[in-house]
Amino acid sequence: MRRDITKHYSPILNKEMDIVAYGDYGFALLLLPTAAADFLEYERFQMIETLKPYIDGGMIKVYSINSINNESWLNENMDPRDKAIRHEQFNNYVFNEVVPFIFEDCNGRVDIITCGASLGALHCANLFFKRPDLFAGTIAMSGSYDLSDYSDGYFDELCYFNSPMHYLPNLEDETILNEMRRSKHIHILTGQGNYEKPKATEEISAILNSKNVPNNAELWGFDVPHDWPTWRKMIPYVLETKFN
Repeated sequence: MRRDITKHYSPILNKEMDIVAYGDYGFALLLLPTAAADFLEYERFQMIETLKPYIDGGMIKVYSINSINNESWLNENMDPRDKAIRHEQFNNYVFNEVVPFIFEDCNGRVDIITCGASLGALHCANLFFKRPDLFAGTIAMSGSYDLSDYSDGYFDELCYFNSPMHYLPNLEDETILNEMRRSKHIHILTGQGNYEKPKATEEISAILNSKNVPNNAELWGFDVPHDWPTWRKMIPYVLETKFN
């Protein structure tokens, strides 16, 4: 299995960033870290080994990038406005630097599915909802899609436009909505065990349904916790059952 790490300077974030790519063929699965972790988090927690059959089989080509959450919502020492600005910069980094990198690495435009768990679920879903013209879908696991869960009482216009629970109900742009409606891969999953918040999945799915945006929302059992063994089951399940 090909494993290539690329280090590059991001003008948008004004720092060095890393991207790791696994595999050679298939649609691109873009992994967002769970919290303040780095681009190798999924490898350390055996997710890449779990996905190896799909990578080696040419179904997916996996990309994983660094989080900047420790420079944003998980940094207790920052001014909240600066946290919101950094979040928006991260979005633009993905849109304007990561996506072109993936296209270049794949020798042309390919479908990109964003994917993440926990805080990474908010990021991966938000990125797709904001730019369904760039992404073909999302696999969001064990997430809350309300940014106020992380903003500690602060909420400005940048927070609003990065909080799907807030902006999606008011979204009326038919161009964006139709792009979302064309996607066959909006998968929102959660367990109902320890530290999970299944209501968040139900609520975001209901909003999408109200906009006639097809989505697959699943609540797994009460014995399914907010943890890596859950997510190592969820992604293969989605790949096996929804991408055929």
